[in-house]
Amino acid sequence: MTTAEMLLRLGTGVGLGALIGIERQYRARMAGLRTNALVAAGATLFVLLSAHGFTGDTADPTRVAAQIVSGIGFLGGGVILREGLTVRGLNTAATLWCSAAVGALAGAGLYLEAVAGTVVVVAVHLVLRPLGRVVDRRPETGDEEPVTYTFLAVARDDAEAHVRTLLVQALARTDFALQSVESTNADRGGLVEVRAALTAEHRDDKQMESAVSRLSLEPSVTSVRWRVHAPSELRDDEDG
Repeated sequence: MTTAEMLLRLGTGVGLGALIGIERQYRARMAGLRTNALVAAGATLFVLLSAHGFTGDTADPTRVAAQIVSGIGFLGGGVILREGLTVRGLNTAATLWCSAAVGALAGAGLYLEAVAGTVVVVAVHLVLRPLGRVVDRRPETGDEEPVTYTFLAVARDDAEAHVRTLLVQALARTDFALQSVESTNADRGGLVEVRAALTAEHRDDKQMESAVSRLSLEPSVTSVRWRVHAPSELRDDEDG
C-alpha cells in the first residue's frame, strides 16, 4: 500500500469521526468533536497496522482489529456515569463504539461503507431524538396541564456564580423554560441558596433529575433538591 493510500484512509477515518463529533459537540455531550475524531483515527491506525504492519505465515491481520471492539468497550465504560436516580453516558458510549467502527471501515479501505455508517449514526441522533421524546412514556399527572418546578442548591458563597452558570447550562439542553433565578444568603455563614423556577408543558421528573443531578457532584455544593408543583397546587397556595 502506498503512502498516499494510507493517508487517504487515515484522513477519511478522521473526517468521518469528526462529522459524528460535530453533532455531539453541538449537544454539549461529554464526547464531542475531538473525542470522536480521535477514536475513529485510532481505529483506522489499528486496522492499518493489523493489515500491513505484520508479514509472514503466522501474521493474522484480524487479530489487532478484533481488539478494537474490546478496547472501545473499556473507553465507553469510562463515560457511563450514575448521577442520582439516572444513568448518563450510555448514548455517548454507543456513539464512540460507532465512531470506532467507522474508523475501522475507513482503515480497511471500505469508503462507501464508512460513509454510510456515518450517515446512519448522525441520522439516528437527529431523527430519533425527537421521536424518542414523543414515544417515551411519561409519569401520570392526571392531566396535561403545564407544571412548575422549583429548584434549590446550597453552595459556598464564593461558588455562587459557578453554580448559577452550571444550572443554566444544564437546563439549556432540556424542554424546561427557566423563569427566574435568585440567590440569597443561607442561615449558615459562608453559604448561599440558589433558587430557580422553571415551567414545562408536561411533567417530566426524569429529565429534571438528569438536568440538576450534575450539580450534586460539585465539591462546593452542599445540598440539592427540587420540587414539582401542579397548577392546581399553585392556585391553592395563592388562595391560601
